[in-house]
Formats: sequence, structure tokens, C-alpha cells
Amino acid sequence: MNVLIKSATIIDTKSEFHNQTLDILVEAGRISKIGTALENPNHYDILELENLHISQGWFDSSVSFGEPGLEERETIVNGLKTAAYSGFSTVAINANSHPVIDTNSDITFITSRALNHAVKVLPIGALTKESKGVDLAELYDMKTAGAVAYYDYQKPITNANLMKIALQYASNFNGLVCSFPQDNGIAGKGVMNEHITSTTLGLKGIPALAEELQVARDLFLLEYTGGKLHIPTISTAKSVELVREAKAKKLDVSCSVAIHNLFFDDSVLNDFNTHYKVLPPLRTQSDVDALIAGVKDGTIDMVTSDHNPLNIEEKKVEFDYATYGTIGLESAFGALQTLFSLKKSVEILTRGKQRFGTENTPIQLGNAANFTLFNPDAKYTFTTQDIVSKSKNAIFEGESLKGKSYGILNNNQLVLNIK
Repeated sequence: MNVLIKSATIIDTKSEFHNQTLDILVEAGRISKIGTALENPNHYDILELENLHISQGWFDSSVSFGEPGLEERETIVNGLKTAAYSGFSTVAINANSHPVIDTNSDITFITSRALNHAVKVLPIGALTKESKGVDLAELYDMKTAGAVAYYDYQKPITNANLMKIALQYASNFNGLVCSFPQDNGIAGKGVMNEHITSTTLGLKGIPALAEELQVARDLFLLEYTGGKLHIPTISTAKSVELVREAKAKKLDVSCSVAIHNLFFDDSVLNDFNTHYKVLPPLRTQSDVDALIAGVKDGTIDMVTSDHNPLNIEEKKVEFDYATYGTIGLESAFGALQTLFSLKKSVEILTRGKQRFGTENTPIQLGNAANFTLFNPDAKYTFTTQDIVSKSKNAIFEGESLKGKSYGILNNNQLVLNIK
């Protein structure tokens, strides 16, 4: 890939060119020149876009695509196209498929389907066989095939001893164990946050306590066993406090939050719109405020779209029976920029890679080109026209957002979302 990028504002605090508007010459996928009014003697393609900004490639720590087995929701090929169009050059793919990704050959299937794509794929294997929470999956065997972490997607490990053994075993090869923060004994048959809105609507609630007990349990286990723990998609103020205290103790723990849990509170459920049925559920405004504070101070390591495509029949039913989940890749940047500054939004989208075994690539001479290209000032209402995914279960449909991705340049390939 040879291209001359004209007049791009570089947003990269790790680069000496941060906040400068410059031309960038990419030859054979590497940055060969950065400067003003660069010449183009070799007549490479020229890329000029309105209000073009570039940063290090963005990362999403939790996406689901369905394949294998649930291709009607999303395929890996179209899912990676969606990620690229949305500005993500690296994504961690959950074991949320049928069959569940829980063997060496399953991980190999994922990596082979993504081979040579512009988007780098980091496969997450199931923590337990078939994600049933009974027996550990072949964790080391999956690691040799490329698994970067182990997670039974949105399924809590109810057996504390099993979680203890998982942390101990995975520590032998520096494996990252993920634990969904919900105690199902407390959550029961709840379908939304237990609070004033659930009482008003007559819906069974999931108490914040259900999350906080599980987070506390897992942090106690981590302190006992050592190892590496990642807690995906926390949603309560107390969870933020618990993780902050654990980090103060120097425990090897990280966590993420879903962008929709930063953007919405449970009051949006007043019309029973199933697009808002997500797990963990949307919480109170005080929880939202604590989560945003946790993102700002680094207690929360990553913000994820928690992208989870679902068939229309899984959402167009009564609220009690609807499936949890929303797509979110396409709206992630626009939603973040309504909450944070441009610099902070980019920093959020580019941090966390190292936790999943890959490194950031600063925008410097000689480095491989791993860019996200975007217009941070585009204001629009998010509609189905903005959706690239096969599934359309978008929690942000109808919301006013700020900022759009043009695409990515990565792995010696340029993928643009220009209509």
C-alpha cells in the first residue's frame, strides 16, 4: 500500500507530531515521510478528506460476530468490514457462537477466517467447555493457537473454586481470565436494573448487588491466587470503587465498561424499547456518573462497544422475552465524543491493547502504518443508514452523535467508508 495522505491532523500523544496538520507518505505499509506539502514523485494515490484527522488504530476489547453457527446474525467477514468502517483496526472476538469457541481448532478457524484482513483479530476462547461453567476448557491449547484471553461471554462462573483454579492454572502461562460480573442467585429473573423505574414499569429488577458481590468475590480470589483478571463491562458505582481499591493493592486486574452504560440510564426504558435491554442492564444516573469518572481517572481501563448482533425476532418480542444485547461498533466514536473531548475519546479508543497481548504503534517515521482516519466534527442523528452490520439491533438509533470514522489503514491495506 502506497499512499500520500494530505493535510491530516495527527491526534497521538505518543508522537512528536501530535496536534499538527501534516502530509503523511506511506510506502509499502510503513510511514516514510511526515511533513508539509510533501511531493509525490512516484505518483502514488492521494488521499484528501474533509477535516481529516488520524490517530493510532482504535481497539475494541469485546465484539461478537456469531460465526461459526450464527451467521444469520453476523459473519466474520462482514463483522470485520463493520469494524474497519467504524475505525477499529484491532478487535477481540468473543466465544459467543454456536458451537462455542473452546478448542485449539476453533481458535484456528477464527484466525484463518480473518487472515490477511486489514483488521487485526484477537480471539477470546471460552473459559469453560461449551461455556457451561462446569469444567475448564483447554486453555493452554487455545493459547498455542492464538487465544489472547478466556471468557464465557455474559455467563458468570458460579463456582468460586472453578474460578480459583482457572486463575491459578492460567498464571502458569500468563493467561488472562475474564469473569462476567453477575451473581445469578441475586439477579434471579430480573430483566433491568432494580430501582424506581423497574418498580414503576412492573418489571423484575437486577440489583446492583448482583454485580458487586461477584466483583468482590473475584477480587478476593485474585488476591489469594495471583494471576491476571479482567472484569468485562462493569456497570455500578460500587464496582468502580472495588476495582479502584484492588488496583491500589497492586492486584493484576483490569476492567471495561460498555459505551451504552456511560450514555444511558435506566429511565430510557419507560417505553419498553427492547433495544435498551442489555446486560449488564442500564443503571442509575449516579452509576453513570461514577463510571464516567472511572474512565477519566483510569480505574476503568477500556470502553467497549460490546457489539452483539442479534436477529430481529430476538428483539421484536415482549420486553421480558427479548434477548440481551446491542450492536455498537458503528456508533462508538460518535457516542464517546458526546461525553469526552476529542483527545480523551481517542485515548480511550487506543488504550487497553497491551492487556490483550498487542502493542500500540505511534505515528512516527519508520513505523508500520496503523491508522484510524476520521472527522471528529461531523454531527448527525444515528439511523439504520449508518449500520453496516447484518443485524440492526442498535441501542443508539435516533441519538444525536458527534464524529464519524472514514476507515482505517492497517496491515498494508486501506479500507474506507466513503459513500
